[in-house]
This record gives sequence, C-alpha cells and structure tokens, in this order.
Amino acid sequence: MKNKILSLALCSMGIAALTACSDYLETSSKSNADGAFVFSNMTTARAAMDGAYSEWHGAISSHIFGDGLYYALDMAGSDIMRHPEKYSNQPLRHVPESFYTNGTAAGSYDPVGYGKEAPNSPYSVLFSVIGKANAVASAIEGMSDYESMMAAGVPTDLSQLYGEAVAMRATCYRELIKYYGDVPYQSQMGATALGLAPRDSIYDVVIADLKRVEPLMNPVGKDKRYFSQTYVDALIGRMALEAGGYQTRRGDINYTDGNGNALTFETIGTQNNGATYGRRNDWKNLYATAKEYFQKAIDHAGTAKFVTTDPRADENGRTYGNPYQYFFQQLHMDDAGYADESIYEEPFQQGASGNDPRSYSLGRPSAGGGSNKYPCKAYAQGRINPAFYYGVFDPKDLRRDVACTVTGSDGNGYEKLIPFTPGNTANGGGISCNKFDENRQTVVWTKNQRRSGINAPYMRMSEVYLGLAEAAAALGDDNTAVKYLTIIRDRAFGGSGKGNVSAFIAKEGSVLKAVIDERGFEFAGEGDRRFTLIRTGLLAEKIKYIKDLTTAMMNGLATNGYYQFENGNVISNTIWTKMVDAKELYKHRLTAQCPEGKEYDPVLYPSWRGQNDDWEAYGANYGKDDAEKGTVRNTKTNLAIQGLFEKLTEGEITFLTREGYTEVAWGKTLLDNRDEYELYLFYQYDYNKAPIYLFPFSPNTMSTGGFTNGYGFTQN
Repeated sequence: MKNKILSLALCSMGIAALTACSDYLETSSKSNADGAFVFSNMTTARAAMDGAYSEWHGAISSHIFGDGLYYALDMAGSDIMRHPEKYSNQPLRHVPESFYTNGTAAGSYDPVGYGKEAPNSPYSVLFSVIGKANAVASAIEGMSDYESMMAAGVPTDLSQLYGEAVAMRATCYRELIKYYGDVPYQSQMGATALGLAPRDSIYDVVIADLKRVEPLMNPVGKDKRYFSQTYVDALIGRMALEAGGYQTRRGDINYTDGNGNALTFETIGTQNNGATYGRRNDWKNLYATAKEYFQKAIDHAGTAKFVTTDPRADENGRTYGNPYQYFFQQLHMDDAGYADESIYEEPFQQGASGNDPRSYSLGRPSAGGGSNKYPCKAYAQGRINPAFYYGVFDPKDLRRDVACTVTGSDGNGYEKLIPFTPGNTANGGGISCNKFDENRQTVVWTKNQRRSGINAPYMRMSEVYLGLAEAAAALGDDNTAVKYLTIIRDRAFGGSGKGNVSAFIAKEGSVLKAVIDERGFEFAGEGDRRFTLIRTGLLAEKIKYIKDLTTAMMNGLATNGYYQFENGNVISNTIWTKMVDAKELYKHRLTAQCPEGKEYDPVLYPSWRGQNDDWEAYGANYGKDDAEKGTVRNTKTNLAIQGLFEKLTEGEITFLTREGYTEVAWGKTLLDNRDEYELYLFYQYDYNKAPIYLFPFSPNTMSTGGFTNGYGFTQN
C-alpha cells in the first residue's frame, strides 16, 4: 500500500482524533514553490534537502543526541552510566533516570523542564524535521517520472535524494517512539497528523518505507554527513530490533501492526500506572528483518569499514596499537573528515555558532572557564558507575580506558583527579566518560566552550556487527552470532583468539546475553546502554546486579578500607598521587595505549589521558624560572597515580611518601556520599513493575493535539 493510505489508517487507530492542529505540528511546506521547479535540477533539489538536514542538525545537537532528552534520559540511568550531581539538585534528570521512582513520581514530574514547550521542545522540533523531510519526499512523489524511478529499482541522483528524505523521516520517528512511545504519524506534506498512532504500526510502516527506498540509494561514500544505503540498511536493523523488543505500553491504546491487525504481547512483571512491559508475539519476524538488513549493511558497507589494526605508528615515545582507540582519535583529527568505521556522523564545524555538545556534555571533564582556557569548560554530564568500572570492565579490555577516566583537566593545562564528591566538570562527579576530549584534537578551539568541532557518531559498523549477532542469537543461529561477537571481542583484547569468547559466553550464560553485554562494553559512555537493556528485557537483572555489587563495594570499603572484585581490581579508601613532568619523562603529555607490561607505570596506566602536548602554542602559561622571585617554571602537567587498582602495603606507602606522593581520599569519598551512589541508584525501583522510562507530553502538546498522557503522568 502507498504511504498516504497507511497514514490514514494509522491516524484512525489513535485514542482520539484531533479537532485542531498547532502550527508546530503542521507539516506543510512554508514555501509555495512548485515541486517540479524545485526538483528540476539537482542543485536546487539538493538545496531543499540540505534545508531539512539543517533542521535535523539542530534537533540532534540540542535535543536527541547531544543535550535535551539525550542528556536526561539516555546519557545516564543504566548499570554503566549515571549523572554526576546530587539527586536533590537535579530532579529533572534524576527522577526519569530512576524510572520516576518506580512510577510513583510520574504524576508530579514537570513535563516542561527538559521537554519544554513548542516550538522548542524535542517533540515539536522532531515533527518540524519530519515536515521538511515530507516536503522533499512529497515533491518527488508528485513528479511525473516518480513511478518509473521506483520501478527501475536502481540508484539515481534523484532516487538517492528521495531515500535520504524517507530515511530522515524514519529516523525522527525512531527518536520520537524511543522518548514518547505512541505519537501522531504524518508522512504527507500538508496533511494533518490525527491523534496518537500505535508505535507498532509506525514501526511497521516506517520499516516498509525504508525497504522500498533501500535499493534506490548508494552505499556510504566519503562524505558521511548524508544518509546512504548503508545507513538505511542499518537503520532497518536498528528499528526492527527495537520494534521486536520489550517496551512499556500504556493501557488505553489498541495496539495494531502496520496493516491494522490487533497485536498480542509477551509481558514481564506487573502493571505500573496502567502500563505493561512486554514485546510483540511476532517479534521473531522483526528480528529476522534485523538479521537480513544488518547483513545487507555489511554487504553495502561502501567506505565504512571495521578497523582491526591500528594504523598509527608509535612516535615521540608514545605507544598506540589500539584500533578501538583509533576510531575515537579519528573524530578528533580533521574537522572536515570522518572516521573510517562511521556510517553516519552528525557534523560539527569547529568554532561555528550553535551547540556543539560532544566534548562538553559527554566528554572528558574540564574545570576550565567558558573561554580562553586549556581546554575550556566541559561539564561532563555522563559519568560511569564505580562498581562497573572496577568490577565489570575487564582490566585487559582495550576499550576500558577509552570509555572511562578518573582524571580530567583543570583548564590551565594540568591533569586533575576527579573526586567522587557530587558535582560537575573535573571538580566532582567521579569517574567520567573519556571518548571525547579536546586535549586530543589536532587543532583545538580555545576561544569558547561548545565549539570543539568533534562530530557525533550516530551509526557505525560495530553496531551493525553486534546487531547482526544479537538478531542471530535470538533466532537460534549461534554460529553467526559467535562469528561477529568474536570479531568485536578479539579486537577489544588485542588480536585473534585473545577475546576468550567461549569463556565469556559461559560466564554470561548464553550467546545472546554475551552479545548484549559486549555491546555494553563497545558503547560504554555513549548513552546506548539504557534503551538496550529496556528493549532486551534484561533491565531488572542488570540493575539488580550493579546495585548488589555497589552495596558489596561500599560494605568492603566501610569494613576493611578496601574491596576486591572478582576480576582482581581493588578499590581502596585512599590512593597516592603526585604531579610529574611527562614531557620530560616520556617526550609527550597526552598518552595513548599503555605498553604491554608497563601497567605498573603510574603515568601511563590507566591509559588514554594526560594533557595536550603543546598547550603553550595556544597561550597556556606554565610560568618561568625567576631566581630573584623564587619562582620555578611548573611543567608538571600529568598526574601519577598509585594504588588505583590494588591495596598498597605499608612498605609501599613509605616508599611513595619518600618519592613525593601525597595520600588522597578515594573510596572514602564514595562512602561519604554513599546515598548518591547506592540509595539513589535507581531509587526505589522494585525490579518487577513495568519501567516508566518515557517522557510526558507537555500541556500545550496535549491540548492542541487532542490526546492525553499515559503512564501516570500529569495532564496539565
């Protein structure tokens, strides 16, 4: 069936029909330009689509993959990630993070806050992007040669453009469903979106649309800021896994598939505020689609490639040899370039106005000011649960130090230990995400914050491999699942056979669980884990595990002054640190991979930290020797850490004291803030009730849209 027929069917399935439509939900084009004229040549056609990309850029940077709801709902709230500030200081973030206190706080939660009101809410911004995409798609669909273009089934410039518009619309609906659940559906320029359409219907229709345009598109090329056939293949896989996975659904909507047939569900646990948690009984069909199209993404990889060998040569005393690390280093290298593994990157131009959130919101923290600092302020909203860092991440996993860090920057060119005291920047909040760090850029923007130019990797090949492995494992094809799990895991542990995949699967209990946890390690610190646990039904199990592990850690620190995890790591109440001149000792300040066998080195291990090698070139002042004033040039920029993963003996402590090390509170600070790290970790979640993880509609959205909130949220 055509989209316009499906759109009408979807609109009729909602709980209420719209009697009025606000401007921000009106998806008709703001221009009266005739479609045939606009698309009469590819220059004007591309310009029209670029306008849609511009609107999408604003949505992704400030609402769904940088700040906004990504900041509040994705970035934290899993067994891996948390928020850094006190629970009582940030209720707009912490309350959704803990599933609205097991649902009891849903009715009192302010739906505006992060949700805002139109036209600046994530909801309205995403619908505005859909409107732009619909304008392009509808214009092409109205052209006289549209049917022949579709029948030919081969890529042309125009069909590629059409595919990009359809992919953009689908991507927006994927984000809307993830954050809001059931939403209005609109696929035609100028038509009115009526009521709430069941999300399952939207998934089915959108996936069908993507399948229809997929043959008409080209694989990803050099410029990865445009949607491609590779992206569409992977997006179908991503959405099919989500559509077939577990979600919380409200009880006042009749859920149907894309053809209007009533759906039944397998449920877990008990109802919560009238909502149930389950997955479609036909989930295997969707997983089969995911498996098929993830494989197609591999077959149509274009310029995207999974890198298994680090191409960087050791230099200046610095060691590389970590291909996972290399992916993130590429994001820091060339403002106009793209990482090899990326399928789609959201581009950010260094120094440009607007919101560039990657290093600021999700990067390694800096306590620098907002301008002319080294580097400028990085708030670092995404932090790592201490028990996960110490007790779950394998110390031999090359991804750990790329994903997590215990140090940040003071903003004046010096490395700084991040204390566990609640707070932000490098002044508090504990172990932080580490994948984005302005110290690491080839050229750094120091004039002001949020202008780094570090791109946001929205889709990459490792997700395709792990998505294929997940779908295969769920469908009983363990051979395929293990094949791609092994590729990912061997890279993470340094080469063929080093991932010990059989032992890992045995420890996890099944191939499927091994794949899901491998995904957690691969995307640690990027905000992927929360929704992955929700859709796989592993949420309660993983939350209970991290809660119990946190309690055991806290009890050990309180009773013995240290706690040893099963993987051999030890966290102690205190550690010992001193500042050193890394450039003199190692010929560089910014470290890469710790050389094998040098894990004892307190500057090189943990790896992937330090400071920019040449902050002086940007104006940093390390002082100068002045005998008369008694001042000495301070180039001790790097932090040496002892006792971070082991309990030191009295003899070792005596030696370190003679060497100039100072005792610093570490695990003790965790104990001092125990409630923040233990009590408020998924506060009052009972592991049984349906998790309320979605975001409420704002009052204006409901009043103009003619529908209501579910899940126990307020109606005003």
